Amino acid sequence: MTTPMRHNEAYLVGLLSELCKLPSETGWVEFKVNNKDPQEIGEYISALSNAATLAGKGYGYLVWGIENETHQIVGTEFDPNIAKKGNEDLESWLLRLLSPRLHFNFSHLVVDEKSVVILEIPAASARPTSFSNVEYTRVGSYKKPLKDFAEHERSLWRAFDKTPFEELVALGNLTGEEVLGVLDHSSYFSLLGMLLPLTADSIVAALEADKMVRRDATGRWEITNLGAILFARDLQTFKGLARKALRLIVWEGKGRLKTVREQVGKKGYAAGFEGLIEFLAALLPRNEVIGKALRREVPMYPALAVRELIANALIHQDFSITGAGPTVEVFSDRMEITNPGSPLVVVARLLDSPPRSRNEALASFMRRAGICEERGSGVDKVVFETELYQLPAPVWELADDSVRVVLFAHKEFRDMDKGSRVHACYLHACLRHVMRDPMTNTSLRERFGIEAKNSAMASRIIRDAQDANMIKPYGDLRGKHGS
Repeated sequence: MTTPMRHNEAYLVGLLSELCKLPSETGWVEFKVNNKDPQEIGEYISALSNAATLAGKGYGYLVWGIENETHQIVGTEFDPNIAKKGNEDLESWLLRLLSPRLHFNFSHLVVDEKSVVILEIPAASARPTSFSNVEYTRVGSYKKPLKDFAEHERSLWRAFDKTPFEELVALGNLTGEEVLGVLDHSSYFSLLGMLLPLTADSIVAALEADKMVRRDATGRWEITNLGAILFARDLQTFKGLARKALRLIVWEGKGRLKTVREQVGKKGYAAGFEGLIEFLAALLPRNEVIGKALRREVPMYPALAVRELIANALIHQDFSITGAGPTVEVFSDRMEITNPGSPLVVVARLLDSPPRSRNEALASFMRRAGICEERGSGVDKVVFETELYQLPAPVWELADDSVRVVLFAHKEFRDMDKGSRVHACYLHACLRHVMRDPMTNTSLRERFGIEAKNSAMASRIIRDAQDANMIKPYGDLRGKHGS
């Protein structure tokens, strides 16, 4: 179902007044009197959504009860609450045929004893809005199939490239007090090491300066996706982002047959990150190690690696993929962290490729807040930490338009298969390469915990990695492997 937005009568009257002042050829607004045809309404939702993006607007509007030529209020008999398509409610039918499923909103008001209905339609983001598998646009004051107007289509895709996810509106028509009611503003100031301002206006002004919120055309406040995804008190408040909450699942054994525990994050990523890490740390297994004199327990997985990988999953996900969000799964022998979206660099070169992010504003704030490492150092540290903990090398996989990274529990060298040893050798060589210190037999022995007297074992792994075209000799050491 669609998500009702909180529009009071004063806002609706002000909005209607502003819309009626616009010229007739405004592409992102359409006036009707009594048009009740469901198919026509659906096509207009697609056209106005796409037109709003082209015009740089957050919403398009379809208004009943207004004479199109004069913009005079004449009233309407159309009532979306009772309208149907066959036996199905109109709203449900429209939503089912829209792609993506927009959170549009019908509002009713009475002006001079005349009924007016305003349909508020979110602007298209990431891809054109279609209805019944057809994308529409507005050419002047006419609704047309987008495919018939190549320049409009090209302009629309260029607009998607220019409008990051973070700048889109998550929730609008709010007072300053309502903004502070749904955003965890104290976490914002705490993470940045700033004192909490004394007045609500000063708090909202700081959030506005960081593009967490902004003014709308009527002077009220809109919360951007950036503000919502980082500092929501409850992500369910923002229906377009509710499925982006991080999901944590603990499975029994090695498979996905029986759930031991499942938790869905409630807070925004920045506001809830430390709590998530602490909660997860209490659930993860521990490993007993023997020091020079004492036995002690340490976490099975390096805390820094876990932290960095979860932060990366949050930051680098593709928010345009609906119905999917970041997931952390804990098994008896491994931990898997998955985020929707294909990577922007080749998976095999994640460690040494220049960093790229499809959500740069989100990534930038997470770094500023100290939630993740500085640009480009994250994967390096994950590999370094797993080597330090003597764990099998992490694996990055592509699965169903998602990226999954797997951290494995401790495994003795003798229990690792050839493929795991070669992969660990490759990542070790990559790590040494970015450190400007080539891999040697000695460094690889240290990575696996192989004694010096067994250097032939390390040499064998190096040969296997060369045979697999994963590594090659370096510089003057061509044909040799160090000592």
